[in-house]
Amino acid sequence: MRSRSIAARIRHSAWSRCFALSPTSPRPFREIVSHAKHNASMSYDLAVWEGPRPVDDAAASVAFEDLYAEFVGGQSVPPTALIRQYVGELVGRWPDLSPDDDDEDEDASPWSDGPLINNASGPLFYFGMVFSKYQHAAQFAAERARTLGLVCFDPQDGRLVA
Repeated sequence: MRSRSIAARIRHSAWSRCFALSPTSPRPFREIVSHAKHNASMSYDLAVWEGPRPVDDAAASVAFEDLYAEFVGGQSVPPTALIRQYVGELVGRWPDLSPDDDDEDEDASPWSDGPLINNASGPLFYFGMVFSKYQHAAQFAAERARTLGLVCFDPQDGRLVA
């Protein structure tokens, strides 16, 4: 079963080793794929949130850190309606994982844990994808975030995606 907490994913992700700010923004998806291919991490994480789009990667990094401290570091807050809709679209595309279902086909899903909605708190959704399947899922996730007017941020590389 792939179920690690958000804090555990941060500790084990490239973000904790490679967090860097860059003056270029936003980065095309092919560059995200290139970065992740050279990353030895076992999961690829994205942060998606509701709010104004940061002006650049540095501002997005600060916004993510603030949101993370407020909505993940403390007690959980119910996700906003827009975040719930976003998560619904993701699990509508690929099946969610259930910690209680030993018979589910984990290979059918790119998610690193589940239920996916458990990674959402207030306006922030921070989630992981298994590294072997992240490419299509991350592209879809970024496109859906853009369509819904959400901010999509790559915490491994400190860059805006959408």
